[in-house]
Amino acid sequence: MSLEAPPVQPRAKKGAPDTVSGSRTSLRSLLGVPHAGLFAVLIIVVVFASLETDSFATSTNLINILRQVSVSAVLAAGLTLLMTAGGMDFSMGSNAAVVTAVAAQMLAHGESTAVTVVVSLVLATLIGLVNGLVVTYTNVAPFVATLATATLLDGVALLVLDGLSVSIGTHLSSLGNGKILGIPYLLLVALLVLVVAGLVMKFTVFGRDAFAIGGNEHVARLSGIGVNRNKLLLYGLAGTLAGLAGLMLLSRLGASSPGTGGLTLQLTAVAAVVIGGTSLAGGSGTVVGTALGVVLLGVVANALNLLQVSSYFQQISVGSVLLIAAIANQLHKKSHP
Repeated sequence: MSLEAPPVQPRAKKGAPDTVSGSRTSLRSLLGVPHAGLFAVLIIVVVFASLETDSFATSTNLINILRQVSVSAVLAAGLTLLMTAGGMDFSMGSNAAVVTAVAAQMLAHGESTAVTVVVSLVLATLIGLVNGLVVTYTNVAPFVATLATATLLDGVALLVLDGLSVSIGTHLSSLGNGKILGIPYLLLVALLVLVVAGLVMKFTVFGRDAFAIGGNEHVARLSGIGVNRNKLLLYGLAGTLAGLAGLMLLSRLGASSPGTGGLTLQLTAVAAVVIGGTSLAGGSGTVVGTALGVVLLGVVANALNLLQVSSYFQQISVGSVLLIAAIANQLHKKSHP
């Protein structure tokens, strides 16, 4: 019996590139890009829609998409701040519905635009503060408290409208239909809100306190942070932005009708915030991710309409895209905890 030594594998030359290692490094670098998953899904959807329909990639259609998602973006900005601090407000869409109903009735009965805007924003802020008081001082779960408020507000909106559609004529038409340098005013308002929210989260004590409260509320209290005060401010701010979103929606539609705003609008905002990377448990979140989530939802909805996809399949398609985006976002989080 003869023993043969196994063939000696040639050693890699010193300094020669390791293909496998290089591929892994490139993959890690790609996953390290903030919101890489969202970017990838958004690009795939845009490319697919552009190839399938010529009208998608036109400047008119793209501006229209951004204009349509402006209302959701304002809601999502307020929700991002609130969820970062561990809060939740499922009544923002219903708050917006009440604002559209009240503002429409005021304008239809001859009230001035300025007074209507002020009353609407104050009303929406008060609704947000009531939510904050209930959540902060009764320890009722935010999900339960604000969902109950949403149901109540939907009923109030129907009562205010008396089940009818109320037109506002030319009031607020400049906000809803006006442009500057080809950019809709609604989009500019949404961008301003998103930028301010992002700056607050990143560069202010209030924003850092929100992250601390969401990370560990008990530790935040021990650190001297005014948890109750900050929560009230966050819920009040969420209410104010819901009011602003309601006025924007009213200006775009030119009327308030039963079903305007409400839970459908709210779920769109929540979905955008969640797939944008904000944790439901609090302690993490970015406005950039939220903005990408809002745009993704708008692009998917627009693409499905242009492709004339049956309404029976649209919700399935949208849900699938949201699930893929959420999974991609979670993979990024795991690779960079």
